[in-house]
Amino acid sequence: MAARQVRFDDLETLSSLVTEEWTDFGPPLTVTQEMIDRFGEITGDEQWIHQDTERTRRESPFGGPIAHGFLIVSLVGTLETAEDFELVGFDTIVNYGADKLRFISPVPAGAQIHARRRLVHVRKKGPTGTQLTVETEIHVVGADKPAMLYRSLILYL
Repeated sequence: MAARQVRFDDLETLSSLVTEEWTDFGPPLTVTQEMIDRFGEITGDEQWIHQDTERTRRESPFGGPIAHGFLIVSLVGTLETAEDFELVGFDTIVNYGADKLRFISPVPAGAQIHARRRLVHVRKKGPTGTQLTVETEIHVVGADKPAMLYRSLILYL
């Protein structure tokens, strides 16, 4: 079933979609060691806990390499969720910032992750903008406890 389309500037309808309920989880994505290594190279964060497989098996409390927290954050836009509405009518989307970011549990190399979301706040921003506060929870597939909780601010113009 196609998601219902809602104009980005229809504050009344958007406000009615604010909820405490999470969407269903979207399809999983595998976080590979190659992704972790490439992220480390790009950011300069090549700490052994992420990239030294042998050492992490011996010394890490996690039993192997884990993904960088900010790698997981960067995958938020890639991870699909089961949204029941689609915003339309805007020209531009701007990442406006974060209200909250927590790395709750590790994501081991090779793990599959999936996400779910909820809309937590809507407000008019400037003369033509609408700012949404969206909370995203990412889990390792099968885990009860989330790996990451991210409350993002997104500006639609």
